[in-house]
Amino acid sequence: MSIQVGSKAPDFTLKTKTADGVKDVTLSHNFGKTQTVLLFVPLAFTPVCTREFCTATEDYEDYLDLDATVYGVSVDSPFSLDAWAKASHMGITLLSDMTKDAIKKYDVVDNELLDLGGVAMRSAFVINKEGTITYKWVAQDQKEFPDFDAIKLALKEQSPANT
Repeated sequence: MSIQVGSKAPDFTLKTKTADGVKDVTLSHNFGKTQTVLLFVPLAFTPVCTREFCTATEDYEDYLDLDATVYGVSVDSPFSLDAWAKASHMGITLLSDMTKDAIKKYDVVDNELLDLGGVAMRSAFVINKEGTITYKWVAQDQKEFPDFDAIKLALKEQSPANT
């Protein structure tokens, strides 16, 4: 069953590589503290995915001003994601979903792309501080790019000045 706007965001714990080593990031730790943007992409080191995460990095201050944490999620290893982030100068936190737990929970599994056995469909979710999904977008074609203005608008609608 597809996750819908207005539903509770499925929780997950994924790995990220930091200067101090591999760390766990649990989505629900943001609940009650910050809004969250989840950007799911198929694979590291690919042109569209790189452009997407670099765009999110360029807009990093805008997300902070909207009281939002941005996570990029891919089925690649935390080490590959770290190398990609460094090579492309990405500033958002990249999360490894090698077990495909999160992409299954968010119903964004693409089993057809290059017969790789399941990667993320390019998609974006905004989750408010209460843990409710307030925005959802799933690409019909993996080359599509998220509408970052729509994502920011969804965040703005949930910001304290607008509630």
